[in-house]
Amino acid sequence: MAGEAWAPLSAALRYDVADPYAVRLSMGAPAAPSVDWVFARSLLADGLHRPTGIGDVVVIPGHRRCPESVRILFRTRTGAALLAVHALVVTDFLRRSEALVPPGTEHHHIDVDRVIDRLTAGHE
Repeated sequence: MAGEAWAPLSAALRYDVADPYAVRLSMGAPAAPSVDWVFARSLLADGLHRPTGIGDVVVIPGHRRCPESVRILFRTRTGAALLAVHALVVTDFLRRSEALVPPGTEHHHIDVDRVIDRLTAGHE
């Protein structure tokens, strides 16, 4: 398509039990600082099976021409980026994160006092 530019990027999915509802995807070109996107773990999981997301992040499962991939679309006001990830990589990542915090139990891993402290920091 016109206006598209493809470039290889390194990317890493990360999961932190301290932020149990979210996943972090860090990506960047060689010799450039990485860019982090944080979005719902459930968005990534649902996107393995059907197009999911209506905001800045949309996850799209494989299609006929590339059934083994998952595409993640990142949108900003100034542009968009489409990342293709092998579905097995995403499935394995989700399996490991769900072993740490099973879906539906995320609320047990939130430190409410810490959240309140962060929200009220600097406010008297």
